[in-house]
Amino acid sequence: MSRTAERRPWIRRRSSTIGLSALALGLIATLVWTLSPWPATLLIRALFDKDAVSTIEEMERHATDVPLTESLDEQYGDSATTNSLDVYSPAGSSGPLTTVVWTHGGAWISGDKSNVTPYARNLAAEGFTVVALNYTVSPEATYPTALNEINDALAYLIEHADRLRIDPDNIVFAGDSAGAQLSAQLATVVTNPAYAATVGITPALSTDQLKGVILNCGIYDVSGIPNAPGLGGWGFRVALWGYIGVKDWSNTPGGEQMSVLDDVTAAFPRTWISGGNADPLTASQSEPFAAQLAELGVDTTPLFYPEDHTEQLPHEYQFHLDFEDARAAFDSTVTFLNSIDE
Repeated sequence: MSRTAERRPWIRRRSSTIGLSALALGLIATLVWTLSPWPATLLIRALFDKDAVSTIEEMERHATDVPLTESLDEQYGDSATTNSLDVYSPAGSSGPLTTVVWTHGGAWISGDKSNVTPYARNLAAEGFTVVALNYTVSPEATYPTALNEINDALAYLIEHADRLRIDPDNIVFAGDSAGAQLSAQLATVVTNPAYAATVGITPALSTDQLKGVILNCGIYDVSGIPNAPGLGGWGFRVALWGYIGVKDWSNTPGGEQMSVLDDVTAAFPRTWISGGNADPLTASQSEPFAAQLAELGVDTTPLFYPEDHTEQLPHEYQFHLDFEDARAAFDSTVTFLNSIDE
């Protein structure tokens, strides 16, 4: 399996010619930005973190007032910060509930479970147990650390299912952006033994336990990113350099394994998938993945919008609950979840 593509020349800073000191500084900056992904990934992370603050504020305007049972900062691994998860369930119900395990986005290099807290709470208020989890982002750790950690979190949830009101036989993976990629990849690990062996992960769940997948604005084929144009393409290349740990990441096993488009099978769980009409990832990623699942016979619920749709819905539109379409997407997600144990 090979999806490598010819890489675009790496973008380098031009050194200044106004003096020897400026030239030296320019050369040093060029070396730093070209030899290590850290400076650029930290810059991208800062921009993403700033944007997340306003998105959380928007979600908070639509926050539920339903009483919830909460178990916060459960530690599932060695790190109390990067290996922690929050669990929400409706306070007025009893017994195990269909359980949504939500993996946050952030281009694999940023993000936190708190970024999805209002959304997770709103879902829990609809009658589900919802888990929002942290994993170690890059470049602090490289592939497949995050994937292994999420798998460890699933094992923890199954072990503590009774206490956390988790139904181990009705698990749904969910994620946004990079979190959708991680969710789709782990679902492929669960449902495709040959792929699991290639990745080197023993899944914590059986195929029978994984009942569904919810994918928002995700990435399912990274083979085109080496040639992706513009600032967005550059940002993805930097993020994947940090995530895979190799500058020429597209020629590595990890770079190939991330693209699950060709590895999903008919055993992939029923799927709800969406993307905004103003999100460039919709046409290049979400729609082709939805089409591939449907062709395999997977029960697929797509939610897409025509280009001339009244609202221009951006990447991660589902969190922008001021949009009527985002609220409708939430309702559609709830309907999908209610069908899980029917």
